[in-house]
Amino acid sequence: MKFTKMHGCGNDYVYVNLFEEKIADPAKVSIAVSDRHFGIGSDGLITIGPSDIVDFRMRIYNADGSEAEMCGNGIRCVAKYVYDHKMTDKKEITIETGAGVKTLQLTVADGKVSLVRVDMGEPILKPDLIPVDASGEQVVDEPIEVEGREWKMTCVSMGNPHAVIFVEDTEHFELEKYGPEFEHHPRFPKRTNTEFVHVISPTEASMRVWERGSAETLACGTGTCATVMACILNHKTENKVLVHLRGGDLTIEYDPDNNHIYMTGPATEVFHGIWEEN
Repeated sequence: MKFTKMHGCGNDYVYVNLFEEKIADPAKVSIAVSDRHFGIGSDGLITIGPSDIVDFRMRIYNADGSEAEMCGNGIRCVAKYVYDHKMTDKKEITIETGAGVKTLQLTVADGKVSLVRVDMGEPILKPDLIPVDASGEQVVDEPIEVEGREWKMTCVSMGNPHAVIFVEDTEHFELEKYGPEFEHHPRFPKRTNTEFVHVISPTEASMRVWERGSAETLACGTGTCATVMACILNHKTENKVLVHLRGGDLTIEYDPDNNHIYMTGPATEVFHGIWEEN
């Protein structure tokens, strides 16, 4: 199986072009290739294939084999892959995901994609659609008990569930301790991604993320979008925010006129290879 290793702000996946390759059991393959000691090493597997409705289709498998609906960093890498590998010459493309169709605008320099701006669509705030066990129209600054402590969470779906927690210090936060407890908390029927966020200023924030099915990752595109929406709902930032992640920076902008969130960031190709399953 030919593959390409790519990352968006350190959120790394193994990419397979289904126009050329076939994968019988992608969940099993994702577990194998994601292993950082015995495999290629990644946060999961992303396949790039044909779509019946738009330009391309992507599917995302976490490191534990579970399938995710959407990956913001991953979709930027898919855009770079299809353009750089001459599968399209368009600088605006559409990609089908488990969270619907996304439109991407490509910035090209010297024939290669350098930046990608993604229309991430509308944030979902209704509890039963996120999903999270809560009453009311939105979950904003709502108490939740984890590990004997009361936290305040704001919940947003960007096609996948997120719980945003504001903290004073992200760098020294005990993510390995608290991340799994949030992910598997009974209030999240489909588990959750959890973002721990420090607001630096009205236009800047830092974030660490515990991703459902993959543990800590260096970045999370949908999580960064959910974070900025949570900041706005809690009156902590303006509508355009530079978010610092462990793997790099993303610019997130919320447009109240159409209720869409836009994410701009890089995508990087690391290497190609051939995987032979043992």
